[in-house]
Amino acid sequence: MSKKFSCGIFLLLIFPCILLSLDKSKKAYELIYKDVQLLKQQILQLDKKIDRNSEEIQQLKQDIKELLILSRQFQSDQASIKEDQKKIPTQYQILLEKLETLNQNLMKISEELLELKITPLPSLEKSEQEETIPQEKQPEEETAKAQAESQELLPLPPGLSPQEIYNMARSDYLKGNFSLAIEGFKIYKDNFPESPLADNALYWIGECYFSQKKFQEAIEQFNDLILNYPYGDKIAAAYLKKGISLMELDKKEDALSVFKLLISKYPLEEETKIAQEKIKELTGEK
Repeated sequence: MSKKFSCGIFLLLIFPCILLSLDKSKKAYELIYKDVQLLKQQILQLDKKIDRNSEEIQQLKQDIKELLILSRQFQSDQASIKEDQKKIPTQYQILLEKLETLNQNLMKISEELLELKITPLPSLEKSEQEETIPQEKQPEEETAKAQAESQELLPLPPGLSPQEIYNMARSDYLKGNFSLAIEGFKIYKDNFPESPLADNALYWIGECYFSQKKFQEAIEQFNDLILNYPYGDKIAAAYLKKGISLMELDKKEDALSVFKLLISKYPLEEETKIAQEKIKELTGEK
């Protein structure tokens, strides 16, 4: 009896401890369960982020692929452009050769026309002249005018073609025989005003005066060239030399105006660079 009683007391004493232990185990289990649920939620969120990142990575891969395609296309286009650029000098040279051939043909035709122009026509018999031309007295004013014009035109050297006359004048200029060169260029210009070299002859007359430091006379020739041959190949050079001549005559404002006009009308010509330097010289710019 005493043993049973002792066991009962023992159990009564131990049972609260067991219950307390079970209660703690239950709470610990609940905490673990909550932690597990929280981890599950975090894992789900991570999975969603991974999915989004995967989509972004795929999009980036696609963008990179497209960029690579564009880069290859760009490189291909650049190579094609470089090849085309290599062809340009050849095509330009061919064009220059064709232009030179055309220019030579034009010069040849022009020389033939000029030679025909200066070849005297066969004289008519006196009887034919009397039949075809009425014997009227020319007015005195017209006669005086014709005589004045004939005096202004310098006589043509006998036996020389127009090209030979021009070449001789050019040779005299290069040798420094400026007076002879002026005379030769004037003969050419006056007798062959429709020649393709008429404007060049006028320009070289101005250059001869410029070399002689006769700047006012040079300006007059350059003005004549600019006025009568506005599309000639010596126009830019004429503007430049006119401006420099004005500088030599100490007409700075007029020179500045001419240089600025040259720059505005012919920005790509070599003379424009010189004109810009002259403007800096006149204005004191650095």
